[in-house]
Amino acid sequence: MDNDDEYAKLFRRMNPPRVVIDNEACENATVIRVDSVNKQGSLLQVVQVIADLNLVIKKAYISSDGSWFMDVFNVTDCAGKKVTGKKITAYIQKTLESDEYFYPTTSNSIGIVPTTEHTSIELTGTDRPGLMSDVCAVLANLNCNVTSAELWTHNTRVAAVVHLTDGHTGIPLSDEKRILEIKRLLSNVLTSGGADDVRSAHTDISAGMTHRERRLHQMMYGDRDFDCGEGEQEGCGPHVSVLDCPERGYTVVILRSKDRAKLLFDTVCTLTDMQYVIYHGMVSSGKEAYQEYYIRHIDGNPLNSEAEKERLIQCLEAAIKRRTSEGLELELRTEDRVGLLSDITRIFRENGLTIKRAKISTDRGEVVDTFYLSEASGNPVEAKTIESIQTQIGQQMMLQVKHNPFLETNNKKASNANGTGIFLLGNIFKHSFPGIQLIRPCS
Repeated sequence: MDNDDEYAKLFRRMNPPRVVIDNEACENATVIRVDSVNKQGSLLQVVQVIADLNLVIKKAYISSDGSWFMDVFNVTDCAGKKVTGKKITAYIQKTLESDEYFYPTTSNSIGIVPTTEHTSIELTGTDRPGLMSDVCAVLANLNCNVTSAELWTHNTRVAAVVHLTDGHTGIPLSDEKRILEIKRLLSNVLTSGGADDVRSAHTDISAGMTHRERRLHQMMYGDRDFDCGEGEQEGCGPHVSVLDCPERGYTVVILRSKDRAKLLFDTVCTLTDMQYVIYHGMVSSGKEAYQEYYIRHIDGNPLNSEAEKERLIQCLEAAIKRRTSEGLELELRTEDRVGLLSDITRIFRENGLTIKRAKISTDRGEVVDTFYLSEASGNPVEAKTIESIQTQIGQQMMLQVKHNPFLETNNKKASNANGTGIFLLGNIFKHSFPGIQLIRPCS
């Protein structure tokens, strides 16, 4: 085994990752090509870097047969323009060509080292109105400052990763008794809703080593949010098919859904964490997204039962829905202080709003928080409620409405808009990238 490990290290040293960023090969996108020694999770690591930079993947071609993989991505910035900034392109190249990133010493890390900047707390449980307000109130009472956080809800479940520092010193929490008290009180909050659910709430302290969004996927998968609930409507949302390809020994996964940011990351993350290997794939995006993967289990075998295929379909659909934008999107910018998040979430609660998703960040003393909100009944938030929120938080905080389904619905009715786009399903392998000869694994 030691000899095999040394040989693998030598092979990697002789064949380091290579990244080419080309702004000439495609008229309307930047082409990123990554070549490297193949290992489980390589594709996810590349997609993660692109997603974290908020770049939009318009097309992608994936091939990883044998000991080598090649990924090609056509990407743009959020405005649909080519990526020309030298800092961004240099970061992509440096990061993806880094041996430490592709081959981290810690097996469960994706190139993320343990942090010394905060204490990370993970929460899972049954979602209910006012839950985040209660959590934030507990943390504020214990003089904990939330420096960043992310919360997802799906299918009556909630998962959150919260980064804390001491409210007085600004350093990570180190007192074991204090941390145990925080865990105890947060566990009480998570179980105080009275929900009759066989899945119990869970609170834990993590080392902050795994990429936060990947960790949220893992937490919700572990909490079985993919189990269909009463609120799940059959036939709406994404559509996933799992087919056999016996000629080449693959299982084919075909996914169609409304396109959105980080969709590719979410699906690749799910396949990777479910111990599947993507050997070939093609991705195309626009108003509708199409993804086609040729996969096997990590042991080299295709999926061998209908039950396993059905589970994969459920998990991929859940992974897409977790991050799907719902309700009113509000962005809040203001100066950071201890208890700020508690005050904001309390105001939402008092106005009858429930938080569907949230992303909290702090940079150099400035807070940038994004919330996705809806009425407790699930209805869109009306303009008068937004005005009430603005009045209560005060003019010193910058509040911006990024997306409001209520206004969009009224505008559609007023303009008598109708019809939705028709998506034509075809084998995406018929399309090609400039200078790339694509393969047909099932031909």
